[in-house]
Amino acid sequence: MSTLKGICAASCTPMRDDGAVDYDAFRSHLDSLIGAGVHIIAVNGGTGEFAFLTTEEKRRIAETAASHIDGRAKLIVQTSAIRTEDSIEASLHAEGIGADALLVLPPYFEGPVPDGVYYHYERIAEKVSTPMMVYNVPMHSGFDITPEFFKRLSAIDNIKYIKDTSGDFNRVQELLASGATVFNGSDPFAFHALLAGCNGCFWGAVNAIAPEAVEMYNLVQEGKLAQALAVWNRILPANLFFWRSPYNPAVKAATNILTGNVGDCRKPVMPLDGDQMAELKSAIAPILSHRK
Repeated sequence: MSTLKGICAASCTPMRDDGAVDYDAFRSHLDSLIGAGVHIIAVNGGTGEFAFLTTEEKRRIAETAASHIDGRAKLIVQTSAIRTEDSIEASLHAEGIGADALLVLPPYFEGPVPDGVYYHYERIAEKVSTPMMVYNVPMHSGFDITPEFFKRLSAIDNIKYIKDTSGDFNRVQELLASGATVFNGSDPFAFHALLAGCNGCFWGAVNAIAPEAVEMYNLVQEGKLAQALAVWNRILPANLFFWRSPYNPAVKAATNILTGNVGDCRKPVMPLDGDQMAELKSAIAPILSHRK
């Protein structure tokens, strides 16, 4: 299996006004991401509102993505759960539909100590052969996967990648220096993470800014850094807004304006208020202006 690299769109989950998953809109959204050239699509992640989805919905979303993408992009399925047994079950399902990688958080909400986290990943890896991407987002999981601990996890055969959403650029550089294959998950320094040597960016904002994200990535790969920086400067205000705002409502609101209708988040997550929407429109103005 080839090494994953490039822009990974952490897909949002389109919702209807009644709060049900809109699978038709989901397929259309996948088409828009693929049409923009994204290399990888991830489903059932944080930006996909996995915490507010039922097990049945997560499985149907993964199945829909696998069949609709149909090899046009790589597919990552998040299979995290607090219980190891539940994560194994989700991972086996994702493997069965042909996922290219599994994204797995450490057990969260008063989770285990390091030995328990290692146990969790080791048990999952024993049951699947699909490559695993460790997901480090300590502000939400409550557990920080340090470079030292990831090196320990990397001894497990299936563990090939880490998505780091610590928000710490020093951490990204430390992981890279340790030899890890890193996907940056922190919006405010996506450009800099590519320059530092990350394999790619795992990025919720791509729902709204896929053409710009792919263009920036391609320019970096071609060594056209001044042009890549110009693209980055155009999308930076939006990325800073997303990072300091309620993330999923902000990304969905921007996507509804810039890309296509994905609806609001499932309640009780509320949409942006009037002041936030005004700030968002100001942040995305450079993107809208350039697209005209």
